[in-house]
Amino acid sequence: MDVGVASADDEAFLLDLLNTTPVVEGVPTDVLADKATAAEWMSSHGVGATDKARRVLIDARSALQAVVRGKATPDVLQRFLEGVHLTPTATDGGVDWTLAGTDGAARAVLAWDGLRITSPGRLRPCANTECQLFLIDRSKPNNARWCSMAICGNRMKARRHYQRSRG
Repeated sequence: MDVGVASADDEAFLLDLLNTTPVVEGVPTDVLADKATAAEWMSSHGVGATDKARRVLIDARSALQAVVRGKATPDVLQRFLEGVHLTPTATDGGVDWTLAGTDGAARAVLAWDGLRITSPGRLRPCANTECQLFLIDRSKPNNARWCSMAICGNRMKARRHYQRSRG
């Protein structure tokens, strides 16, 4: 039985986390590498900004990126779920779920699983091989390919047009 416990805010958090390793002017960068920058990012995303939490978040990000890219199986995410507890409570409206023991890493993994359940195949890497970003495809036909149509989509289309016109 699949139980999704992630919200839209958690999905946005996951995407923001995955996209903390952008390529800027051809140079791969890491927003979480610098402690001060990481602390600001973590605080703005509701994650405790300790050095240990930063290291765990970086590990979780790497594992999630590998899973989304198909380079690792989801079992690599298990270690980030240790200590997470989901407790059901029967109410007049049905069953409410209370989540305890989550940190930023667990929150990201649970958001990934929520997308796996509700929107299979819609979380993916940008099709531009020079880009390291990810996207959640919310289009009806599920055919979005780029993190940004204005940036990567335009570059890829211009590149293909140039190759066709030169060939």
